Amino acid sequence: AVPALEVPGAAMAAAPPPGPPLQYSLLLQHLVGERRQPRAWDPGALGGIPSPPKSEEQKAVERAMESCAFKAALACVGGFVLGGAFGVFTAGIDTNVGFDPKDPYRTPTAKEVLKDMGQRGISYAKNFAIVGAMFSCTECMVESYRGKSDWKNSVISGCITGGAIGFRAGLKAGVIGCGGFAAFSAAIDYYLR
Repeated sequence: AVPALEVPGAAMAAAPPPGPPLQYSLLLQHLVGERRQPRAWDPGALGGIPSPPKSEEQKAVERAMESCAFKAALACVGGFVLGGAFGVFTAGIDTNVGFDPKDPYRTPTAKEVLKDMGQRGISYAKNFAIVGAMFSCTECMVESYRGKSDWKNSVISGCITGGAIGFRAGLKAGVIGCGGFAAFSAAIDYYLR
């Protein structure tokens, strides 16, 4: 038996004509652009371990941890610890800790140095705790009012907190505090998200 010879033009005639080329920008619009459809991922549908429904106690704990009071208390405690550590650190590198301005040639004792470091640590801790609680409360209230959780909440609450702190020294200081704290909050939020 003689094998049949394939004619090159016959295979091309049987194939459908190619469609228009796929444009890269059209593909990008469907993958990352405005036409992209959000998809809800259900771990149970993908073969994951299904989670049991939450009990009433778990729901109550979640509600308590999401409350503004808990967030403010957590920020207050965190600010107190961070401020205390920062105060002790800055006192440790300060060369004037423990020195008496009335008698500058007397060498301070270890007890005087530790007392001065503790006082500075407590002072910083209280200030950081107050600022942390103010910022956290303000951010929680702004988020509750707006109904959204995005970067604007931290910028608005940073402006309110910085303005309130700076306003004690006058209107100009309040405006500068508002802008500075808002910029700092935006930078931290951008870095963390």
